[in-house]
Amino acid sequence: MNQLLSEVHRNIQKARSVSEIPPTEYQVPYSNIGDLLKKQAEIFGDKPWLIFYPDDIEVRRIYTYKQFYDLVCRTANFLLSQGITRDDRIATIAFNHADTVVHYFAAWVIGAVVVPINVGEDDKRIGYILENSQSKLAFVREEFVDRVEKILAEIPTVKTIVRVGNPHPRPLSQWERGGSDVSRRRGEGQHLEFHEAIHNQQSEIRNLPDVSLEDEALIVYTSGTTGLPKGVVITQYNLLIDAKAIAEWHGMTPDQRMMCVLPIHHVNGTVVTLLTPMYYGGSVVLNQKFHSDKFFELITKENIHVVSVVPTLLQFLLHENLDMSKYDIRQFRHIICGAGPLTCELALTFEDRFHIPIVHGYGLSETTCYSCFLPLDLSPDEHRHWLSDFGFPAIGAPIPSNEMAIHDDKGNELPEGMRGEIVIRGHNVMKEYFNNTEVNEKTFAYGWFRSGDEGFYKTDANERKFFFITGRIKELIIRGGVNISPFEIDEVLMNMPGVKAGLAVGFENDWYGEEIGAYVQLKDSMTLTEDQVIQYCHKYLSFQKCPKVVIFGNNIPVTSTGKYQRNKLKPLFEKWKNVQFAESQSKSKVKSKK
Repeated sequence: MNQLLSEVHRNIQKARSVSEIPPTEYQVPYSNIGDLLKKQAEIFGDKPWLIFYPDDIEVRRIYTYKQFYDLVCRTANFLLSQGITRDDRIATIAFNHADTVVHYFAAWVIGAVVVPINVGEDDKRIGYILENSQSKLAFVREEFVDRVEKILAEIPTVKTIVRVGNPHPRPLSQWERGGSDVSRRRGEGQHLEFHEAIHNQQSEIRNLPDVSLEDEALIVYTSGTTGLPKGVVITQYNLLIDAKAIAEWHGMTPDQRMMCVLPIHHVNGTVVTLLTPMYYGGSVVLNQKFHSDKFFELITKENIHVVSVVPTLLQFLLHENLDMSKYDIRQFRHIICGAGPLTCELALTFEDRFHIPIVHGYGLSETTCYSCFLPLDLSPDEHRHWLSDFGFPAIGAPIPSNEMAIHDDKGNELPEGMRGEIVIRGHNVMKEYFNNTEVNEKTFAYGWFRSGDEGFYKTDANERKFFFITGRIKELIIRGGVNISPFEIDEVLMNMPGVKAGLAVGFENDWYGEEIGAYVQLKDSMTLTEDQVIQYCHKYLSFQKCPKVVIFGNNIPVTSTGKYQRNKLKPLFEKWKNVQFAESQSKSKVKSKK
């Protein structure tokens, strides 16, 4: 066992190195996140850093660097007073809110670890995350306190619930002073209210722990469709080096603003549009939720330069039928898009409609966030070439903090154009999966992080490798022993007139192991038949790759960040398990019972 752990550790260290630079040769000028925050507060002082738009009231809240630092210090002192210190884990059970951003930074300042929880998860999953992460304290928005109480009834690790409500102090109710039955059973006595708790705290941190760049900062639990989620352990250095790379790649300067419309319980929202603006000394506009009808209004009003989105949000904007003459977005530079499958059709349609460049990129929670982007120095023709001419839009070239390659299942590097697994190594690669030696062994085999995504690369005239993703290896449809990428079929479906969204779904089949179905969402007022969809696909795909069954609907399951979850659609196709779909000489569809 010790020999196995040593081998896993060696492979992880290799996977966390870049260009033979070990992960402990730090490439950032800060000793930890608290050091960054303090220095930026000293430099930028009264400059707005965080501008928050809540959904419940039409009031924008502004936090200067100095005000934010003050709140963070008060919150850090509160955490220390509750016995939370370096390496302890705190959970946040909330939606996007300025308070939650304060909680994140306060934890990092004292070396504590944030466990962000998506309230859209079911109670069992939330309970598992709280227990598995060994979280000691939870910041809970008041809307979710009752629900969390029930979850925590069986979880003794969480000793303290901190209710987060109205920022204006008010007296505790009798119920809150006495605490609930559950909190009394756990010896808590009462729930503290966050804003009241920090009101009398000092703005200078007492007894600050000695925090290093190698201290853990986040444990993000993956949103897999099956099985228990895995805890991705991200260090303070991971966060800083990825924020540095993102800021430099996109040419961000202190006079520029980013906007956050993605959930900050996910690394995209946290790293791209919170830590990155803090790193380069800019500002960020935080939305409680994404609203397609207010998107360009806020870009105009707040003078936004860059926003990070997922492909689903591009679809929402396209279908909003906005009158763009009402908005002045001349300062808006580009949209960062990743964290989900972007099709060529969607990318080109969006750019043609809004005349806003999409800087496509790719990364995972396990690589902190982004690992590659389309370069910004491409000409318009080159940009369009990489988005449209290969069947899949390029996810870009590697950022300097990591390397990328394509491997076979034995760890051998594959040549240009050949499909295999996307692998990554670099300073932004996670520390490990939390308490999961078996998964770490498989994931870090051969000294690279194995992404589980299939892809290939092409080289440009400057010998830069441009990578493409063709699908999740676990989502690959294996029909009669042949691997088929669902993304390739998605692209055809999305190009069909009248189709709003289309997903290829591999379903269990007695004849070929798996067969191909399509789940199709139509545009408003459009009607299509199953045969029309299948015949359209026949124009662009071989019979083997064509959908054999089409189901129409409006309920495509997605994660909280907008990723389609095609595997959740598999049960819809169960009735065709024993059907053989044969190709006749006329290439018409023939069904015969087994």
